[in-house]
Amino acid sequence: MRQAVHIFPIATRGRGLVAFTSEVAGWLAAQEIETGLLTLFCRHTSASLLIQENADSDVLEDIESFFARLAPEEPGRYRHDAEGPDDMPGHLRAALTDTQLSIPVIGGRMALGTWQGLYLFEHRRAPHRREVAAHVIGT
Repeated sequence: MRQAVHIFPIATRGRGLVAFTSEVAGWLAAQEIETGLLTLFCRHTSASLLIQENADSDVLEDIESFFARLAPEEPGRYRHDAEGPDDMPGHLRAALTDTQLSIPVIGGRMALGTWQGLYLFEHRRAPHRREVAAHVIGT
């Protein structure tokens, strides 16, 4: 068994989904692991990870609209607002999505479906520098 780790820095422009499939695919190919398991972990409490449609940007916009309705920014709605009105909604959105993904590695590649891509879901309005930790183990 072999394993490797890496930290992917991801710059966001504020709220929304940032694709990072190609960065992970390139790093994974360099590890020369044919069969195994890739784990990705978001190191933040107001951002998360999604595997989602990568062909139609309307899907990403609809996801953001849905979460805006589900966890809205409303003054006085939440007790926790230490970093502004988007702080607690960001934590709620992260709690309802994933901070960790596990993806099989088959033939040296992520076993994603044809229309699947990896996304960091930024839940805050301001741009941030996020980090996703990666670990792959296999042969």
